[in-house]
Amino acid sequence: MNKSLLVGAVLGAVGVTAGGAVATYNLVKSGPEYAQVLAVEPVKTQIKTPREVCKDVTVTRQAPVKDQHQITGTVVGALAGGLLGNQIGGGTGKKIATVAGAVGGGYAGNKVQEGMQERDTYTTTQTRCNTVNDISDKVVGYDVRYSLDGKEGKVRMDRDPGNQIPVDKEGKLILSQNEPAQQ
Repeated sequence: MNKSLLVGAVLGAVGVTAGGAVATYNLVKSGPEYAQVLAVEPVKTQIKTPREVCKDVTVTRQAPVKDQHQITGTVVGALAGGLLGNQIGGGTGKKIATVAGAVGGGYAGNKVQEGMQERDTYTTTQTRCNTVNDISDKVVGYDVRYSLDGKEGKVRMDRDPGNQIPVDKEGKLILSQNEPAQQ
C-alpha cells in the first residue's frame, strides 16, 4: 500500500471524527433555543371614562304669589260673611251674627285663596345633567407559564408570545425584541 494513501486515510478519519466531536459539543453546549409556552393568561385592568349625560325633565312649579298673606280673600270673605250674618235675626243678635259672619267669612276667604294659590302651578322643561363612567377592560400584559429544560416557570410579558419564547445562549428568556431577561 502506498504510504501517502495511508496517511491521507488516517488524516481524513481524524478530521471527520474531530468535526463530529466539535459539532456534538456545540449542540450540547448551546442548549435549547426556545422555551415551550404552556399557558397564556391576559392581565386586564378596568378603565373608567367619565362622560356627561343630559336629559330634559318636565318640572311643575308654583306660580308666583302676588298676595302672600291672602288679604284679598280675607276681605272678600269677611264682606260676604258679614252680609250673610246681617240677614239673620234682629237687634243685638243681628250685630252678633254680622260680626260672627264677618269673622267666619274672613277665615274661609283666607283659606279659599290659600288653596287657590297652592294649585296655581305651571310646568316647564329643565335640562339636568350628571356624570356617568363608561367602564372598559384594557390588556396591560400577559402572564405566561413556560417549560425550559424540564423546569416550569412563570413570567409577565407585554405581548402574547405564541407557542415559544426565544432563549439566549446563556439560557435566559428573551422577553422583548431588545433585551434578555431573568428566568
